[in-house]
Amino acid sequence: MAKHVLILGAGYGGICAALETRKLLTADQARITLVNRYPFHQLVTELHLPAAGSADERHVRIPLDKLVGGKKIDVYVGEVKAIHPDQNEVEMADGARLGYDVLVVGLGSETEFFGIPGLAEHSFVLKSVDDARRIREHVHACLDEYAKTKDEAAATFVVGGAGLTGIELIGELADMMPAQCRARGIDPSAIRLYSVEAMPSILPGFPEDLIQRARTSLESRGVQFITGVAVTQMEPGAVHLKDGRVIPTRTMIWTGGVRGNAVVAASGLAVERRGRALVNEFLQSQSHPNVFVVGDSAVVMNGEGRPYPPTAQISWQMGVHAGRQIYALLKGAKMERFVPHMAGTLASLGRKDAIGMVGERKWHVKGKPAAWLKEASNIRYLSKIGGLFARA
Repeated sequence: MAKHVLILGAGYGGICAALETRKLLTADQARITLVNRYPFHQLVTELHLPAAGSADERHVRIPLDKLVGGKKIDVYVGEVKAIHPDQNEVEMADGARLGYDVLVVGLGSETEFFGIPGLAEHSFVLKSVDDARRIREHVHACLDEYAKTKDEAAATFVVGGAGLTGIELIGELADMMPAQCRARGIDPSAIRLYSVEAMPSILPGFPEDLIQRARTSLESRGVQFITGVAVTQMEPGAVHLKDGRVIPTRTMIWTGGVRGNAVVAASGLAVERRGRALVNEFLQSQSHPNVFVVGDSAVVMNGEGRPYPPTAQISWQMGVHAGRQIYALLKGAKMERFVPHMAGTLASLGRKDAIGMVGERKWHVKGKPAAWLKEASNIRYLSKIGGLFARA
């Protein structure tokens, strides 16, 4: 009788787990159900493009029926309410209960607001296509308002957090502002773009020469950096900083931290203090061996005892690995430990600029070559999942 493999989340890890499991196991050996809140796969690392208005939402949205259609993978569109690993069951928000023999959890992470007063209530986040749409519409509405009222707060945009997401977003915003201002008769010099980061520097994990390259590029397009200063409070019309400064603004886009998914944290699976699942070298839950956890829902340690960064390339590699270990588990074969291949890290600084480290030697690249490499990495991923010509 076919075993039921239930996969929660169709992000980078989940979609790759589903496709790899099906590639290795026939429908007679495994029935696969892919559960996702939306009927499409989202290219989360590209959400800064529609958020800034640089690309259509279809650029980052791939219908699941186009990705898994004809592959004998069932799709269940709905929200996961709870995981009951002791009962081998998942509870859905619509009341359905889905049983499984093997579970893959790829529900991603949630935004961490660090208890900062007003931040959750009065800021935007960027974790979905819907979030990108809200940001774009809000930014356009603020520019429309400034054109009428000249209210400084309406022309001031703050991105909290200067990691990859924050830097890529503010780079796109810097690129799109001149055209948006011209369309409304606004002097572009009236626009204020702030990148606020509590750590002393931006882009953690990047070498100093590339960090300086990023700062120079973004500052030349109007971005102002405030580093080593934490946000202490957010109000509807102002951001308060630890050094006493107050920035009048109607727009805070918060990219300053993540924590584990709340459903995973409350599931009974072994988790660490931030709610991410603890897994072994095979990506199995440390408490429930028929549960695999991939992507940002898990914390995976490298050989030095440090967690791997929550990147898309590691997430999809975890998904592929989980699919192979599911095959081994069901076939009684030897399982293999997860060892990611780090192809490099690239950060977009706008439409025609980027920085990055590529290859095993982490060669430094910047400018248009880095931007081309970033696009090539996207094409590589889309080719892998069969999504190159499947965008909505």
